[in-house]
Amino acid sequence: MIEQHNFKISVITAVYNAESCISNLIESLRQQQDQDFEWVVVDGVSTDKTLEILKDVKDLNIKIISESDFGIYDALNKGIKACSGEYYLVAGADDIFFKNAIGDYKKSIEEGIEMVTAYVMMDNSVMKPRGNPWLFGQMAFISNHALGVLIKKNLHLKYEFYSNKFPIAADQLFIQTCALNGVEIKTIDNLIGDFYLKGISGEDKIGAWTEFFRVQLCLGRNRWIQYLLYMLRILKSLNKLRK
Repeated sequence: MIEQHNFKISVITAVYNAESCISNLIESLRQQQDQDFEWVVVDGVSTDKTLEILKDVKDLNIKIISESDFGIYDALNKGIKACSGEYYLVAGADDIFFKNAIGDYKKSIEEGIEMVTAYVMMDNSVMKPRGNPWLFGQMAFISNHALGVLIKKNLHLKYEFYSNKFPIAADQLFIQTCALNGVEIKTIDNLIGDFYLKGISGEDKIGAWTEFFRVQLCLGRNRWIQYLLYMLRILKSLNKLRK
């Protein structure tokens, strides 16, 4: 059951043993020019000091859930169900919001718009929607799932929650399903944060490309081209591992 909203925007973070980086995200949330948001943190029973750090946060509207989960998307689903925002943003424990992020997203909300995407920095490059979903998947429509897209929570009542069939790429399936079904996605050219690719999709490239391939096939994206792209991407990943 999705809760009735009290806040316009909720930030949802799935964490596990993030004591080395979570403080930077906390500080970036403290620096927001618009403080009218809640932060829902779903912790997978961390064994380091992550929970201690989170429980010491007294100056943010924070809600903490700590229990075992089946990976990041299971945790995000819990956060979505528990959050009270009409819209939500995903932020990784090692990501950083720029101080204008919440305010810029809130200003961009308008009638009929169910997703808003903004620009995100990654490795000193600006991430933007690229077009060509057969090649780039969800990044044809949004800059990035973490930090880069504001999602209306009720979309999960129409298109389900993040699928447990794709523990690395469930966001690909959800975002593209929404786009294919006519969800209007507004793009704003504001830079709103730094994304750090240190999660499982960054570390397990072969697994990530395999799930991306499966999602593209599920969505009917140029089947034979997907086979070719998948083989090329796997070969490239294997070559990098050999170096």
